[in-house]
Amino acid sequence: MATAEPLVLGIESSCDETGVGIVRGTELLTNTVSSSMDEHVRFGGVIPEIASRAHLEAFVPTLQAALDDAGVTLDEIDAIAVTSGPGLAGALMVGVAAAKALAVATEKPLYAINHLVAT
Repeated sequence: MATAEPLVLGIESSCDETGVGIVRGTELLTNTVSSSMDEHVRFGGVIPEIASRAHLEAFVPTLQAALDDAGVTLDEIDAIAVTSGPGLAGALMVGVAAAKALAVATEKPLYAINHLVAT
């Protein structure tokens, strides 16, 4: 009997976009993104504090949209991965804290990822 491919939820919050991806093995089921760029445009660039606050507001709706789009539930997720660097410290902190909370609540393993060297 073949083992099912792992279902992994990934969280990305290193700058101004909140991203939640779900993969089964190597198949991308969803890449759901919420951008806060409209909030930064009047300043001519990304403002770290605005980005961090936008991640706080966007995380739960983006997570729910990703789960809905992939047609899975949190209970079905096998592991959680999160960008732990490099990036804006406050923005990363929001994503990592959310990932830790999900991992604890669902009793799933958590993997910290450097998104520039991940393969």
